Amino acid sequence: MSRTVTRDVGQDELAALRQLGLDGALSGETKISCSALADRLETSSQTASRRLQALEAADLIARETVTDGQWIAVTGEGERALRAEYDAYRRLFEERSSVDLEGFVTGGMGEGKHYISLPGYMAQFEEKLGYEPFPGTLNVDLTEESVRRRAALEALEPVHIDGWEDEDRTYGPCVCYPATILADGEYDGAHVIAPERTHHDEDQLEVIAPAKLRDELGLDDDDRITVRVEEK
Repeated sequence: MSRTVTRDVGQDELAALRQLGLDGALSGETKISCSALADRLETSSQTASRRLQALEAADLIARETVTDGQWIAVTGEGERALRAEYDAYRRLFEERSSVDLEGFVTGGMGEGKHYISLPGYMAQFEEKLGYEPFPGTLNVDLTEESVRRRAALEALEPVHIDGWEDEDRTYGPCVCYPATILADGEYDGAHVIAPERTHHDEDQLEVIAPAKLRDELGLDDDDRITVRVEEK
């Protein structure tokens, strides 16, 4: 799972990021002064400047200072932060949230089969997901748009799988999101699985299910599918 990009900034900084987006910095560079931003945020110029510095340090904005202001653009990380905020608010007004992620089936390295078959994980899958996963994952390379949209998963509540250890090593926790796979057919009852609190491989999804999804849906490498991730 992608890490929470907002964890290094607070709500005040996110409010500044939202205002910058409203001022045009989400779709391209926009020119703004600290005093103008301060007026919009109803705070001091010094405080507005500190918030911009925090957003830049967190890689949520890129900026260039000129004599009469600053050129500011919301970065990809910043867009993901705003999308996560948007989806969190949307949950307040919808009975159930879902996120559609599109991509292409790709071959894996076989690591998924090894890890999900480990007893410390398998026992929790059976208890918390209600099934024993097929020994292997369906790997999906996400489209560019879906990579950006993936941040919306942070607004959904996952199933938490605890970390554990054996005599040789420690295994980290992971999260599972209920998912439906949409291709030529439809498969309900799968889960997107990802390490907890990581920024690793955000352009790829791994999906587990009680059955071999390639066989169930007749999938081959490079087939385009939609993974609909839902609230548990």
